[in-house]
Amino acid sequence: MTQEPFSRRLRAGMVGGGAGAFIGKVHRIASELDGQALLVAGALSSDPDRARASAEAWFLERSYGSYQEMAEAEAARPDGIDFAIVATPNHMHFPVVKAFLEKNIPVVCDKPMTFNLAEAQQLVKLVEERKLVFALTHNYTGYPTVRQARHMVQSGALGEIRKVLVEYIQDWLMTPQEQAGNKQAEWRTDPARSGLGGSIGDIGTHGENLLEYITGLKIGSLCADLTAFVPGRALDDDANILLRMENGAKGILTCSQIAAGEENRLSIRIYGTKAGLEWRQMEPNNLILKTPGQPIQILRTNQPYMSEESNVMARIPAGHPEGFLEAFANIYKLAIADIRRAKAGQPLQGGYPTVYDGLRGLQFITKVVESSQKGSVWVDFAS
Repeated sequence: MTQEPFSRRLRAGMVGGGAGAFIGKVHRIASELDGQALLVAGALSSDPDRARASAEAWFLERSYGSYQEMAEAEAARPDGIDFAIVATPNHMHFPVVKAFLEKNIPVVCDKPMTFNLAEAQQLVKLVEERKLVFALTHNYTGYPTVRQARHMVQSGALGEIRKVLVEYIQDWLMTPQEQAGNKQAEWRTDPARSGLGGSIGDIGTHGENLLEYITGLKIGSLCADLTAFVPGRALDDDANILLRMENGAKGILTCSQIAAGEENRLSIRIYGTKAGLEWRQMEPNNLILKTPGQPIQILRTNQPYMSEESNVMARIPAGHPEGFLEAFANIYKLAIADIRRAKAGQPLQGGYPTVYDGLRGLQFITKVVESSQKGSVWVDFAS
C-alpha cells in the first residue's frame, strides 16, 4: 500500500535541466536540500539519448523520452511523482506545465512562466480551475534578508515609499556566445525559444518581481529603452526602464548582460519618508538600513533583532554564509509544505511566488517591449 504524501518524502520529477543545463542542477539540489523530496523521475532532454544519460548520472529510478510520456505514466502509477519540476527553455514551459496540471500533478516552474502573455493568461485559468499548487522559482524572494526588507516596508519602518532603484547586470553575453556553441546563450538569445525578451525576460523579470515583492507596490506604467549591443543579436541584451508605481512612487529598473566585469550584480534600493533600505545579492546576508542623521546600520541574517518572517527562512546560525541555493530551496520548502497540505485537505499557506507573479512577469516583458518599439513612450502596465 502506498504511503500518504504527508508521511514520507515527496517524489519529484523533472522535465528539462539535463546535461549542459545550469538550472537543472540548481532545481535538483534545492528540491532535495531539506530532505522533504527526492527526484525519482525525469524527461531531462528532448534528445532521448541525452535524457537517458542525464538520468543515469543522477541515479534516477525512471527516465522518459518525452514529457508527454512522463506525465501519462507517472499519473497512472501508484508510486508516481507528487509534483513536477519544469526546467526547460521558455517556449516549452506552457505545454509541459499544462500536461502535468491536467493529470492533477502540482508544478514548480522556472521563470519566466511562459513564452508569451497569452499563454500566461491561459495558465492562470488552468491553475484556478484545477486548484493545484503551482510555484514559480523567483528564488530571490527566498533570502532571509529580502523577507526582512519586506517586513520592514509592511510595518511602516520606511514610511511611505517614494523611490525604488533596481539593478541586475552581468557580462556573460558581452560577446556573441550564441555563435560559439554556448547552449545557454543559444536559446536565451533566440526569439523562437526565449520569447519577446532577452535580458528583460532572463533577469529583468527578477528585478520586477523583487521590487513588487518587497514594496508591496504595483507598477502602474513604464517607459523602456531596449538595446541589442552585440551585432546580429535578435533580442535585447541591455534595458533601461523608468517606472511609475501605483502609489505615486517613482522607480528605475536597469538590467544588462553586456556590463563588462560584472558577475551577477542584483541590487535594490528603496527610499521612504522615514528611511531607506539597500540589498545586494552578492552580499546576501546583509541588509543595509539608512536613516537620516543616523549611522548606517547593517542588519544580518538570523539575528534575534530580525523578524520571524526572516529568521524562519534561515537554516544555520548567524555568521555562516547562506546564499543562492538556500534561497532557492526556501521556495521549494514552502511549496512542498503546501502540496502536503493540499493532499491532506488543509488550507494552503503560500509564501512563494505563484501563477499570478508569473502573469505579472509576462505583462512586464510585453509592456517593456511595446514601450521600446514605440520609441520609448510611456505605457500603462495593465492595459
